[in-house]
Amino acid sequence: MNDLWNQLVFGNPFRSYIIVAGTILFVIILKRFISRLIARFLFRMIRRMGSGLDKSAFLDLVVGPIGTFLVVFVSMSSIEKLHFPPQLDFDIYEVKSRTIIQAIAVMIIVISFIWLLMRLVDFIALVLRNKSRGSHGPRDMQMVVFLRDFLKAILGIIGLLMILDAAFKVDVSKILASLGLAGAAVALAAKESIENLIASFVIFFDKPFTAGDVLKVNNISGTVEKIGLRSTRIRTDQKTYVTVPNKQMVDSIVDNLTLRTQRKGELRLEVGLSTPSAQLDKLIEGIKEILRKDTVEKSTAFLSDITATAFLINVDYFTSPITQDEFNAVRQAVNLDVLRLMESEKIDIAGASTDIKILSERS
Repeated sequence: MNDLWNQLVFGNPFRSYIIVAGTILFVIILKRFISRLIARFLFRMIRRMGSGLDKSAFLDLVVGPIGTFLVVFVSMSSIEKLHFPPQLDFDIYEVKSRTIIQAIAVMIIVISFIWLLMRLVDFIALVLRNKSRGSHGPRDMQMVVFLRDFLKAILGIIGLLMILDAAFKVDVSKILASLGLAGAAVALAAKESIENLIASFVIFFDKPFTAGDVLKVNNISGTVEKIGLRSTRIRTDQKTYVTVPNKQMVDSIVDNLTLRTQRKGELRLEVGLSTPSAQLDKLIEGIKEILRKDTVEKSTAFLSDITATAFLINVDYFTSPITQDEFNAVRQAVNLDVLRLMESEKIDIAGASTDIKILSERS
């Protein structure tokens, strides 16, 4: 039996393989239990951030990544105790197979660790979003989403640098130093991307609009669905999906229709010249009476001009910031009431009737 345990297989005693396999199997079996214990310990540490933290949400986010990182780390650490089999030591394009396997192992460890950190960022963002939803509103919620995506991008860059340093033995300090020399060229090549990134910070800190607002910018009207690091996505009135660079959103005149305090309705009447002044005065007073509705907060109606073809009556009225459907209903009601008033007063719109006379020339 001792001979079997000590028998060499690929340069290692058979006993070593059993120990490594048993360790990995032990961790895999208890992965769920151990990861939940670690997650509970981490939750106790971060609970100091504030009250009302959702423990179940935290466990759902981090238990999986913790278990994966634990299995990967223990497996790699256990396998590292074995001697690399000489039978597998060969070159691939002048690179040792052992170097390639080590690089892959390091990449897996770094990726699993960065994944765990990203899940922690997701949980912190979830906590901040819940607080924003309860007190500060959608603008701060969108800021939290932006910071979450930004931190994830930073973690991705850090993970890439860690892989280059640990797996491929690249001197990261030299890369960072060389960026200073090539910074001007990179900045020039990525000028628009950098401008859009800076503009995204301007949007989130200045807060001219947020997700869910109805905007009008560059002849585009629609609802903001997402504000990203590079662009803003807008769902237009025609239900199309438009992507506008953040730089244009900052440099252009943006009309935030959601923040308006009133909605304006207009009516321009051209009354026939045959209408007596007394009827005109009665029509204007009748329109003013129509506009004394509960839905109308402010209104004006007056004879604005007299032209060669018609009397021009301007009607402007304002409602509260109601929905588009409600505003359309108010406009329709006002227009129909004015039309009925004109019919009752027998007032014609200019150009409604035209008399054509044919004159014959006498010789």
